[in-house]
Amino acid sequence: MSGGGCSVRAIWILTPHDAVAFSRRFAVVEKRWRVAWEAEGDGGDGAGAEMPLPADYEVAAAFAERRRREGTARGSGIRTSVSSAGSDSWVDDPITRHIISLHIDKEEGEGFMLWPVVLQKRGSYYILVLPLVDPQSFKAYERLLKRSDCGSSAKEKDNLSSILLNLPCITGALMVAHVIGDIITGDTAEPEVIVSTGPSVGGLLDSLTGSIGISARPKPIAAPVAVPTTSISSPVGAPQSESLKGGMRPFDKDLLRNFILGAMPFGTPQDLNYANVTSVRTTGFSADPLPTDQKQPAWKPYLYKGRQRTLFSSLETLNAALYDRDDVQDFLSVSGQVTCRAELEGLPDVSLPLSGLKAAHVEVSSFHHCVQASEPTNDKQTLIFQPPLGNFILMHYQASCNMDPPVKGFYQLSMVSENEGAFLFKLRLMEGYKSPFLMEFCMVTMPFPRRRVTSYDGNPSVGTISMTEHSIEWRIVSSGRGLSGRSIEATFSGTVRFHPITTQRVNSSFRSVPSTAFVEDSDSEQDNTKNGANLDDYLMEKMNKDLQAVNLEEPLSWQAYNYAKVSFKIVGGTLSGLTIDPKSVTIYPSVKAPVEYSMQASSGDYILWNTLGKCPSAALPK
Repeated sequence: MSGGGCSVRAIWILTPHDAVAFSRRFAVVEKRWRVAWEAEGDGGDGAGAEMPLPADYEVAAAFAERRRREGTARGSGIRTSVSSAGSDSWVDDPITRHIISLHIDKEEGEGFMLWPVVLQKRGSYYILVLPLVDPQSFKAYERLLKRSDCGSSAKEKDNLSSILLNLPCITGALMVAHVIGDIITGDTAEPEVIVSTGPSVGGLLDSLTGSIGISARPKPIAAPVAVPTTSISSPVGAPQSESLKGGMRPFDKDLLRNFILGAMPFGTPQDLNYANVTSVRTTGFSADPLPTDQKQPAWKPYLYKGRQRTLFSSLETLNAALYDRDDVQDFLSVSGQVTCRAELEGLPDVSLPLSGLKAAHVEVSSFHHCVQASEPTNDKQTLIFQPPLGNFILMHYQASCNMDPPVKGFYQLSMVSENEGAFLFKLRLMEGYKSPFLMEFCMVTMPFPRRRVTSYDGNPSVGTISMTEHSIEWRIVSSGRGLSGRSIEATFSGTVRFHPITTQRVNSSFRSVPSTAFVEDSDSEQDNTKNGANLDDYLMEKMNKDLQAVNLEEPLSWQAYNYAKVSFKIVGGTLSGLTIDPKSVTIYPSVKAPVEYSMQASSGDYILWNTLGKCPSAALPK
């Protein structure tokens, strides 16, 4: 049974108040569970087949009891002085924060345990998925709950990792929980495919029109599949003006129920792609017969009919740390993806050659499951695939930046007094970038997260300035007036003034944070926005919340690291050098289908470190 894929016994969705908002049980899978235990026999555990699916109120009570016993809904994942035998933390493995057990108490007779329950936190909801496992694995986990020693070794035969590795249903249950989380939070949008609103003439005309902001602007387009007309920025079924972070929002239970019926009939997941399942439910399967020598893939449940074309987009994100120092090397890294939308009739094969592999120095790449990738030769690699319908990510990659930084220069900040600082920017934008590269916008932000800004003095050589309570924003290139075919120099010097310091000293702030505040899924309503956050990020935010800004002479203070963050968007080319030649794309059988290709690069964490202050850096391998 452990090697037979994934089947789900039940699904529950719980609110922060430990109430079941939605549940679904699968009788066919539950029958297989009972048959497996009857074939196994009692085995002396006293449980056997006396472990039916509990009622919703019993699951809610068990989840509340686990929260109380482990300290939080997820628990710590490690054995502590308050851990008790039979609890997940007693196993002493961090994976028990995500794959948990629930102890069901019965009014009549002995209680029993549900395991493995995959737990995922999305928005304000807890998603519980109970997959079908074999009795041997269940009993092995029961033994772990009773062992006296803590910790586990990779060499041990019956450690938790070895048990889970033999259960592919865990991966399937995680995918089920993930897609259900997407549906209840409304995060069902497909990847963007960017196309230009008009053809590019190239040369001098592009340069002239780009410099005055009237060149063709690329725009995202939606996938041509039938989906419900709900907002993708708010939970399904909730008003668009509502924000999920403001608290618990209702979700469309009928939509979720219909998805489960189509995606996992009788409890066995068949296709967890939301767009595919919705399209099949709305449109039905294709009625056109296929040639006898072709087999319809699972990722294309129906065939496309209409005007044929193929769209590709390269979307890259540039992360950079610029120091402007002789002793510290600048760091630039590009993470990108190639998205595709193929509106092609039938089941054709598409051959896509990638070029620029040597220049890009691609370090890591991964492909959609419909892709067959050849071995890279010289500077090229060929991808052959039968595309699914709609927008999809063809490949992800990590590469180096093949061009100079689009924004380079230096940033200096010096505190002339406790509440006043003098700063200087000297930047150069788009140096070495020629048409068709177009910078659509560029903004520099000076963040002061622990100081309140009162005012600033100074005028930039180009652009406009705005101020918030904790930052100063310098918009160099505004949307609607792009920068193409030329470079510009931008300078900005001035002073910034802060409110007087009124918070506690650093050490007292550290002492004032209770240990219980370090948990990422606090149960208080005021901390609902922290639910599901990364534990390290939440811990750092708690430590930084009321820290006083200190002078730069303290080498280990958080405030010694002053920086400016750059945001930009560039269209018309890739920064890595990895590109696609639309003229080299071939489709078999041959059809008249135009191939369009667009490129876009944007900033990720693009940091200008203060050259007059301290800054973190890492020694890179030679």
